[in-house]
Amino acid sequence: MRMLNRQGRPSSPASVAPSENRALMLEEPLIFEQGQEGRTGVDFPPAGLKHDRLGGLRRSAIGLPGLSEPQVVRHFTRLSQKNFGIDSTFYPLGSCTMKHNPRLNEKMARLPGFADLHPMQPIETVQGALALIDELADWLLKLTGMHAVAMSPGAGAHGEFCGMAAIKMALEARGEGHRRRVLVPESAHGTNPATAASLGFTVDPIPALDGRVDLKAFEAKLGPDVAGIMLTNPNTCGLFERDIIAIAADIHKAGGYFYCDGANFNAIVGRVRPADLGIDVMHINLHKTFSTPHGGGGPGSGPVVFAESLAPYAPLPRIVREGDKLRLIEHAKDAEGAPFGRIKSFHGQMGMFVRALTYMLSHGADGLHQVASDAVLSANYILASLKDVMSAPFAGPCMHEALFDDKFLEGTGVTTLDFAKALIDRGFHPMTMYFPLVVHGALLIEPTETESKETLDEFIAALRDLAEAAKRGEADIFKQSPRHTPRRRLDETRAARQPVLRWRG
Repeated sequence: MRMLNRQGRPSSPASVAPSENRALMLEEPLIFEQGQEGRTGVDFPPAGLKHDRLGGLRRSAIGLPGLSEPQVVRHFTRLSQKNFGIDSTFYPLGSCTMKHNPRLNEKMARLPGFADLHPMQPIETVQGALALIDELADWLLKLTGMHAVAMSPGAGAHGEFCGMAAIKMALEARGEGHRRRVLVPESAHGTNPATAASLGFTVDPIPALDGRVDLKAFEAKLGPDVAGIMLTNPNTCGLFERDIIAIAADIHKAGGYFYCDGANFNAIVGRVRPADLGIDVMHINLHKTFSTPHGGGGPGSGPVVFAESLAPYAPLPRIVREGDKLRLIEHAKDAEGAPFGRIKSFHGQMGMFVRALTYMLSHGADGLHQVASDAVLSANYILASLKDVMSAPFAGPCMHEALFDDKFLEGTGVTTLDFAKALIDRGFHPMTMYFPLVVHGALLIEPTETESKETLDEFIAALRDLAEAAKRGEADIFKQSPRHTPRRRLDETRAARQPVLRWRG
């Protein structure tokens, strides 16, 4: 059917040449390539302005594509279907916790009383929001055993910066600003050394021994110039640092502070209190442990918890209770201790606060304990189920991440990248590859607590089939993968170094 709008321009949809399509997976041209002059799906009312607001600047056609409404809707719907996500299938992307986000959390975050808040509202009108932040902060303090919390940091790395800034302030207050060396284990997150360097510290790496901190190497590096250690626990090898209490005692004895990267807190929440391990300061990825994923699923939120030793340096703003009212302390002169200022405009990511507290209240204390147990169990189920066909670099059970190296591919002609590409054809997004760096050809799998045994079994079966195919010498299949995607394998190096980001007609 051909339709005309008020201007008499055709608005009927155009078709895609059938020869370019594969089953129901349509070949999607760029929107500019679909446009035709004179076609439109929208009627704009005549311009009512009597005066040109562009200051006399001459205007010319800007070359927007001419599209009918069905074309536009179908184009963007098809594009959305090419976006692989956790809502469509299992996402074994280790280290980023791409776990299911309960829809209840989204519903709560979208309540007008939370979603419509403005950071400049009078304090009397946001008492409910402040009460929610205060209650969430109380949960974080109880779960970690710490003394104070800064809610405003906007992401994990932002929280790292906040914690290390507090350490810097504390050292300067002690008259020990000369302590400029920060120890960072090779099993730590990659952001840790970058954060230390950004604050002017010198980064001194500690080698990993069997995936954990080499305790003797760590002790040998202690000295009067050491500011502290930045340690990730559980670490990026998917292991718990079993010497962590000894590490904390040693760094304190040497006069330094203990920063813990808490990005993997989801593996120990409800089971271990970081304060009991001797940690002075730690960030928590709310968007990872308690609700939405990150790595594109943001916005994030990275509150920082402080032990009593560093609590005076926690940044502003702070929430305090006066009778039955809450207020914000926003200036250092009004605060106890020696806050180093603000780390962000306003007060933090309200949407994530709502989601995280909803997650906590939904699970309860016992439920959070179960979350950590299930995440660790799922990872160990994968690790144990594949140990006969894939190779694990470290002996024993893991925490929330199952880690394999590429020894099982030796002599097959198949690389870690080939193996991961072939997994796409089996309907799964690849896991993290080539990280952590201390493991050759690493394949890091984080199943999380939200996946069923049936889903894990399907994933395990796919990996097992691929491992056996590689060992049978079917390398060509891997080199040609992925074969069932809209685009075949790209030259990723060229795509990264010579990206084509503009459409040219």
